[in-house]
Amino acid sequence: MTTLRPWSEADLPVLEACNTSEQKKYLGGPESPERLLKRNRDFAQIVIPGETRMFRIDHEGSPAGSIGYWRKEWRGETVYETGWAVMPHLQGRGIAHAATAALIAILRQEAQRRFLHAFPSPENLASNAICRKAGFLLQGEYDFEFPPGRIMRCNDWRFDLTG
Repeated sequence: MTTLRPWSEADLPVLEACNTSEQKKYLGGPESPERLLKRNRDFAQIVIPGETRMFRIDHEGSPAGSIGYWRKEWRGETVYETGWAVMPHLQGRGIAHAATAALIAILRQEAQRRFLHAFPSPENLASNAICRKAGFLLQGEYDFEFPPGRIMRCNDWRFDLTG
């Protein structure tokens, strides 16, 4: 069973486990230890239901990864963006898809915006498959700045939270 629980500062090992060259190959590479500490602190402290929330993914009672949503300005509209990571040794078990479905259920209760977007690289076949399976609709390919200062090509997948 896959469940979500609010992120806490004690969840830093989850970020560290997902900070490998393979895990981050579509996102500009691994982050520095200092950046991970800041990200972990922000995940735990910046909690505004309906605006931004991060969760630890648990699978069969153990930490498995992270998922969340945050407000984003995209193409002249305020939307939500989502992103996820599953620990390498747990990939391929449907955990990210189950976590995405759980996040959508939470967000439908809290949403102040209509659309949830995900922006995986076109080469990231696994993340694109998760979007498709979760019911997101492909809007097209766009240039996207991530990390700041680096332009990457991404697919724009959109989920209508009112549907």
